[in-house]
Amino acid sequence: MGNTPAAPDTGVLRRMRIARDAMDREWAEPLDVAAVAARAGYSRYHFVRLFSEVYGETPGAYLARRRIERAQDLLRTANLTVTEICLLVGFTSLGTFCTRFKEQTGMTPTEFRRRARTPGASAIPGCFVLLWAGGFRKD
Repeated sequence: MGNTPAAPDTGVLRRMRIARDAMDREWAEPLDVAAVAARAGYSRYHFVRLFSEVYGETPGAYLARRRIERAQDLLRTANLTVTEICLLVGFTSLGTFCTRFKEQTGMTPTEFRRRARTPGASAIPGCFVLLWAGGFRKD
C-alpha cells in the first residue's frame, strides 16, 4: 500500500490548537510568531513547520486570512474608512492589507464594500465600532 504520512499525535494537535486559539482571540493585536510558538511550547521554526503540517497553511497566512474575514464583516456593516478597518483588524500597512484582501477576495476593499452593502441598510457608526474594539484610550 501507499506511504501515508503519520498523523501528528494528540499532544501536538492540542498544542497547535492552543496556538490557533490564541491567534483567534488576539487577531487584532500585533502578534509575533515566536511568541505564539512559545505559547505552544515550540521554537519558532519548528512551530511554523508543525502548524503548516497540521492546518495546511503557515501561521502568518492563517492570521492574515482571519483578519481579512473580519475586515469583510466591518466593510459590510461599519461606517469606517478602509484605513481605519485596516488598522482595526491588525494590519500595520494599508498596502499589505489591500494586497492580501484582493488576493483572498478577488477585489479591493472598496469594491467589496460597494458590492456587499445592501441598499437602504444603514451602517453601524464608526464610533460604536471603535468603542467596542477598544479604539478609545483613557489618556
